[in-house]
Amino acid sequence: MLNVPSQSFPAPRSQQRVASGGRSKVPLKQGRSLMDWIRLTKSGKDLTGLKGRLIEVTEEELKKHNKKDDCWICIRGFVYNVSPYMEYHPGGEDELMRAAGSDGTELFDQVHRWVNYESMLKECLVGRMAIKPAVLKDYREEEKKVLNGMLPKSQVTDTLAKEGPSYPSYDWFQTNSLVTIAIYTKQKDINLDSIIVDHQDDSFRAETIIKDCLYLIHIGLSHEVQEDFSVRVVESVGKIEIVLKKKENTSWDFLGHPLENHNSLIPRKDTGTEIVKPYTPVSGSLLSEFKEPVLPNNKYIYFLIKIYHTGLFTPELDRLQIGDFVSVSSPEGNFKISKFQELEDLFLLAAGTGFTPMVKILNYALTDIPSLRKVKLMFFNKTEDDIIWRSQLEKLAFKDKRLDVEFVLSAPISEWNGKQGHISPALLSEFLKINLDKSKVLVCICGPVPFTEQGVRLLQDLNFSKNEIHSFTA
Repeated sequence: MLNVPSQSFPAPRSQQRVASGGRSKVPLKQGRSLMDWIRLTKSGKDLTGLKGRLIEVTEEELKKHNKKDDCWICIRGFVYNVSPYMEYHPGGEDELMRAAGSDGTELFDQVHRWVNYESMLKECLVGRMAIKPAVLKDYREEEKKVLNGMLPKSQVTDTLAKEGPSYPSYDWFQTNSLVTIAIYTKQKDINLDSIIVDHQDDSFRAETIIKDCLYLIHIGLSHEVQEDFSVRVVESVGKIEIVLKKKENTSWDFLGHPLENHNSLIPRKDTGTEIVKPYTPVSGSLLSEFKEPVLPNNKYIYFLIKIYHTGLFTPELDRLQIGDFVSVSSPEGNFKISKFQELEDLFLLAAGTGFTPMVKILNYALTDIPSLRKVKLMFFNKTEDDIIWRSQLEKLAFKDKRLDVEFVLSAPISEWNGKQGHISPALLSEFLKINLDKSKVLVCICGPVPFTEQGVRLLQDLNFSKNEIHSFTA
């Protein structure tokens, strides 16, 4: 989804509005609106001129592409052919030409760094800038130059060594109520399992795995923030966005002051970091014929865990051998089994590994709730290969006519005949049909934080009460 600022965004006195310097829009030709641009990017037309190839771009090559009909611009290490976008740009062609054939990151940040340009220009991506190896500077000295939470631009392309990863960087911006910290890892396969975020009222700490190192941001925040936060990953460019909620809706003059080891790239083996990850115990199987007999003293616990090979925690689990030890805490949670009392309609919404709490719910509901008339599961995944226990779910639905299962894919192959897309009002309104107006209903939802938050909002818009909704944390 494109992050297009509204009339009231940025907020008055925010950095974005101050930095914009009174920039104004220009009249666009008919047929050159934002929606027209989106349609063009989805048309399959080659917008890069490279027929789908991605290349490594040198500074010399970038400089050659500096004309309106052949205009390349670099933003945060990635090069885009913006010639097709010229007539669609609200700021006009001249604004884009200011960065033609050069690195436009600083100009972009001055004008509208909150815009999700990765989505806007993803079909125009030419490739990555060729980075010249450099010796790492003394970061303790350079740390003194950090202003308002932003690194000096000269440090963005530093590398640890000739064979090491590109040095990551971070930036921040704000609205009246939110502060977003953006980490640019320069590693495309980053995912949510690659980052640990921890914060208290006045301090913030984020550890991100970059190959064999941890990139640490550790800041004493200039103002207090609320307890809840969200994390979003743009995998295609290795960007991580951490959104904090301000305790007071005031403009921050600066993000905060650096704490111990802030803005460091540390070898993982030397960190001594203790990693804690919540997991939901599951049943050994959905189907009774595959379940093992009950063992004395509840000897076994089953977990369903997806291995992320670039993650912080799951690769360590994957390497465990029989006889190795791992610490497990006591169970936590606020789901009460009394919610099932006299239940007649049960709806389950799961995304990815958010399916795990649904395993025991399905087992219990179909076995121990005599009042239950219908159970429906809508299971969101990226591809067919990502669907956990698909064959077991289909067999269980065939055996028990009370169960309906619907799979929804966001990136299916062309042969896929099922539902496509992301959680939406259209999908939910069709899925959540109830036979009787006064039946007792429960909707359980679990997945990544953005999925769960969006789902709860949509359920409330569809007039489900708080007592009829239970959200789990994936």
